[in-house]
Amino acid sequence: MGHMAAYQVSVAVPIGSDSSLKRPTFETSNVRFFSKRWTTWFKLNSRSKNAELRTSIVCMSVQQATSPKVVVSPLELENANEPPLHLYKNKEPYAGTIVSVERLVGPKAPGETCHIVIDHGGSVPFWEGQSYGIIPPGENPKKPGMPHNVRLYSIASTRFGDHFDGKTASLCVRRAVYYDPETGREDPLKAGICSNFLCNSKPGDKVQITGPSGKIMLMPEDDPNSTHIMIATGTGVAPYRGYLRRMFMEDVPTFKFGGLAWLFLGVANTDSLLYDDEFTKYLHDYPDNFRYDKALSREQKNKSGGKMYVQDKIEEYSDEIFKLLDNGAHIYFCGLRGMMPGIQDTLKKVAELRGESWEEKLSLLKKKKQWHVEVY
Repeated sequence: MGHMAAYQVSVAVPIGSDSSLKRPTFETSNVRFFSKRWTTWFKLNSRSKNAELRTSIVCMSVQQATSPKVVVSPLELENANEPPLHLYKNKEPYAGTIVSVERLVGPKAPGETCHIVIDHGGSVPFWEGQSYGIIPPGENPKKPGMPHNVRLYSIASTRFGDHFDGKTASLCVRRAVYYDPETGREDPLKAGICSNFLCNSKPGDKVQITGPSGKIMLMPEDDPNSTHIMIATGTGVAPYRGYLRRMFMEDVPTFKFGGLAWLFLGVANTDSLLYDDEFTKYLHDYPDNFRYDKALSREQKNKSGGKMYVQDKIEEYSDEIFKLLDNGAHIYFCGLRGMMPGIQDTLKKVAELRGESWEEKLSLLKKKKQWHVEVY
């Protein structure tokens, strides 16, 4: 687990009538977050029908995925008709503050991925699906006297943040390492500067933020009963965490999701799964509205006996996916750029087996704005 800072959050949790209570009563409940156990305290106020949840853990997640949903604020964040864009630029970034850094993956995962919560004080609002730019400290070795280049990261929280008060944003960052091809040893001097800066950060550290940016991955909300098919590899799951928290965790008066969200996540193994506790909880609480399929390349086999990649899962459910797309479903792809050729080949093969032209179908999906791709 990464470093933690004490941070208190209050949310309203209806529990029914408490008219018989004469004084505040305390109950304890054990919850899980990133496979860790915590204890939360529920304080019942005798003059209210609500219970107030107060906790000192940095980043609440799984326990909030139960009904009733979490109250969020400020609701003014719902009022904008257009997403905020480029509020802070490279030459004048916003100085945010690191709240917490937590390791997301288990010991058998190849590499390290961290969940990083940043306090932006409400000054850098965003919509689900957008990205922040991060400028690591120090001088650019390729441009002496100049700062490092900005690095874009998809935001892994809703506009209300992990503390539901509109003042934080979360990033899902995989530490980039570099291995010398001659020695085979890790060379920290050539590693990913920005990802290592973020993963090494401690609470209270300052971080330079630009943005927010991006419209491609914004989740259309004109039809709350629509279908959203989300396909990710690794940290590409970040924007979908924001979507799913908005759909199933938060009580947003202006958005009541009643459609289908279907997540396909491709990673190396079970220890590499990101936010799995959260997604599994949604699956349990909203079985009619959420589906969750994992492709574990080092643990599962596809129908040909090879490694199971996310495109193999897509092929497995291809008939159903194509029918959903024909009925107006949105489909999203986020992750490493190398994921797309295999996925495109699979979709083309499936289309041909159905007697369709994939090129024509893809053109139509783009025309109807059902096709959303963000790869890096």
